[in-house]
Amino acid sequence: MVAEMMKTIAIPACLVTAILLAAIRPALPNDKLHEAPESLRLNRITPRTAQELRELFRYTGEPMHLVSAHRGGLKAGFPENCIATFENTLEQTFAIIEIDPRYAKDGAIVVLHDATLDRTTTGRGLLSDLTLPELKDLRLKDCDGRATSFRIPTLDEVLKWARGRTVLVIDQKDVPVEERVRKIEEHQAEAFTILIVYNFRDARKCYDLNKAIMMEVMIPNRAKFWEFDETGIPWSNIITFTGHTQPEDPELFDMIHTKGACCIVGTSRNLDRHLTVGRAKENRGAERRYRHLLKCGVDVIETDLPRRVGRLLYGESDISASKASLFRRRQ
Repeated sequence: MVAEMMKTIAIPACLVTAILLAAIRPALPNDKLHEAPESLRLNRITPRTAQELRELFRYTGEPMHLVSAHRGGLKAGFPENCIATFENTLEQTFAIIEIDPRYAKDGAIVVLHDATLDRTTTGRGLLSDLTLPELKDLRLKDCDGRATSFRIPTLDEVLKWARGRTVLVIDQKDVPVEERVRKIEEHQAEAFTILIVYNFRDARKCYDLNKAIMMEVMIPNRAKFWEFDETGIPWSNIITFTGHTQPEDPELFDMIHTKGACCIVGTSRNLDRHLTVGRAKENRGAERRYRHLLKCGVDVIETDLPRRVGRLLYGESDISASKASLFRRRQ
């Protein structure tokens, strides 16, 4: 058919080639539409090496005040653990992105928080009962339970997307530390990934497998501080999660900072619930409480509301001069 067209109509060969490529190119999932090569519209965090990532999270006494977008920061029309949602968050604030990997029936690793499909997708039952092609037929739901056009991403897709855009904080769910390390190595992603580990045994395992990988380690009190200190893992390899409330021990942040590490506190289970739409008085009180956390020594706030909390934290003076080269404001 193409040959006949060229005989009867004078069509440049280059145009014919373009037509053919367009015809055979498969339709892209909606998430892929958000992976444009240029990302000037995003507020990007851009460590290029594992050393630069460690430098990003090295405590210097200067303000950093990062937001960690819990499950990517869902909102109406934008589901949790979705590439389109990650980009929407970064359009409005600097953020690192926390995600949740799980195994499909065929061993593929997808990014979804729940072990079941009902709450966050158009599917039903256990995620582990479906293969990747079956999961890709489903659509993600937003925070109001409405189905969107977005598909469940794989961990591979998210790792490819994140390079040059942000830092991924990869939770465990049912994917062990060995497999998450393998995926990071496969994508050469040591510069822009952090693994969440829930005990010091797994922290040691991760460090022994790959000494370049950073980890988020749970250190909620003094006893855990000293227990971690005895593992021999460098403090430069970790950022500490101290809990979902301010630690009872007011000196814990100072102890961690003395080791050169930064501290994360989660607000998704409490303080975020007080930051509501249309209630100015309550919002002012909540904003003061977020800022109080920063004054007490919190460096990173993990939140379900990264767009709103980010706007509370970021101004021209909130990125220290020593780390400014790792940040790119949207243009």
